[in-house]
Amino acid sequence: ALLAPTSGGQGAGREGAGQAATLEAGGGGGGGGRGVVTTYCPANNEPIASVRQASLEDYEETVKKAKEAWKVWADIPAPKRGEIVRQIGDALRQKIKVLGSLVSLEMGKIFVEGVGEVQEYVDVCDYAVGLSRMIGGPILPSERPGHALIEQWNPVGLVGIITAFNFPVAVYGWNSAIAMICGNACLWKGAPTTSLISVAVTKIIAKVLEDNRVPGAVCSLVCGGADIGTAMARDERMDLLSFTGSTKVGKQVALMVQERFGRSLLELGGNNAIIVFEDADLNLVIPSALFAAVGTAGQRCTTARRLFLQESIHDEVVAKLAKAYAQVRIGDPWDSDTLYGPLHTKEAVKMFLDAVEQAKQQGGSVVCGGKVINRPGNYVEPTIVTGLPHNAPIVHTETFAPILYVLKFKEEEEVFAWNNEVKQGLSSSIFTKDLGRIFRWLGPKGSDCGIVNVNIPTSGAEIGGAFGGEKHTGGGRESGSDSWKLYMRRSTCTINYSKNLPLAQGIKFQ
Repeated sequence: ALLAPTSGGQGAGREGAGQAATLEAGGGGGGGGRGVVTTYCPANNEPIASVRQASLEDYEETVKKAKEAWKVWADIPAPKRGEIVRQIGDALRQKIKVLGSLVSLEMGKIFVEGVGEVQEYVDVCDYAVGLSRMIGGPILPSERPGHALIEQWNPVGLVGIITAFNFPVAVYGWNSAIAMICGNACLWKGAPTTSLISVAVTKIIAKVLEDNRVPGAVCSLVCGGADIGTAMARDERMDLLSFTGSTKVGKQVALMVQERFGRSLLELGGNNAIIVFEDADLNLVIPSALFAAVGTAGQRCTTARRLFLQESIHDEVVAKLAKAYAQVRIGDPWDSDTLYGPLHTKEAVKMFLDAVEQAKQQGGSVVCGGKVINRPGNYVEPTIVTGLPHNAPIVHTETFAPILYVLKFKEEEEVFAWNNEVKQGLSSSIFTKDLGRIFRWLGPKGSDCGIVNVNIPTSGAEIGGAFGGEKHTGGGRESGSDSWKLYMRRSTCTINYSKNLPLAQGIKFQ
């Protein structure tokens, strides 16, 4: 599936927007023939459509057109690029419910979350519009008379963006909106299981670009699997590769990119913890823990997977949380009353069952959940497990499923250490009213995560703050703050406007 204009030059017509994906409504059983992926609805495992995947020849053609389109895009002033990104945000606003429904249909998250994900893309477009008039480098004092010292920021060129199934719209939006106002072209490879969403979003963007007489290849799409992802990682024409996905695959991507001395932006796994002290407001804790653990059926990189409770409140919180779990409304993701939908694939259901079994074998007790729900689709019960030690192997494993491990602790120092002992370092939260503890948590001996929260859950983030984490989460940052710098290259520029040439160390040539 290839979406790029047949013309690489400025003013490409609408017809040039695409050699579009081959979509066969309904599709057949199985995974389709060679080069074809069948998309299934997670709520009933019925086929939706078959999508022809791009070949390496398609990929090669797309990269060439994207590089040509960059030459046009880079010459457009940044504020005017921002205006086009603003129009993309408006175009997404007009289709927000339709796109939200498609996210529910193909990915499986509930409708309000699907709409919310598109809203994130819209919001980051608004953010990028303002940023397009703010990017600049400092003027630094030169130690040499008659000289000026400045920093100049320029686009890197072509940004490859590989996104995961769980946020098939928002993560591309975080990357592309910022990359575009920085002056980069984008090449997107979404997850093969959410190809319809990738095609729909790209067609919306392509129309906006071409309505502005800009080549649609500025935002190109290649649908494909590991072969395309590997080609992108090894391709020296990818001036930056942004990868969102598992730590296991991210490590492989990082090695391939580093082997060619390329630049990568990695946003990988999370094994996130909520810590609740005895002075916490439980009216905040219960809904926070529920939402963080159960939202998107546990398929967020910021999902709460560990809940540390101070001993004196452990039993009370577990009882209240189990009661809240029993009230979670499970159903079709596009039903407005549903709070909890299916896992994305059948393989995820197997992974869930395996994790529950491992937790039992390692000494855990299932308080609620732990089973597959007897209905069509990939539904499992949201699950709470207690009684495991903090260092149990399964507790240190990121299981992309709605399983919450509840653990006891005594003292602040030990639980801060337990928060940090896992390999990932994405998101973390504490609930307390102790001001000193709050600042210790935010300080050098507190959480080692990229997202450090107080009295709010681990999931969710604002687009104005940089999103990402440390250690095996990859160290990348997307969206807000100064993350725009990752999409640009920096030049330190010295200008001699005098008639003299002072040399270093006072050296003089006679």
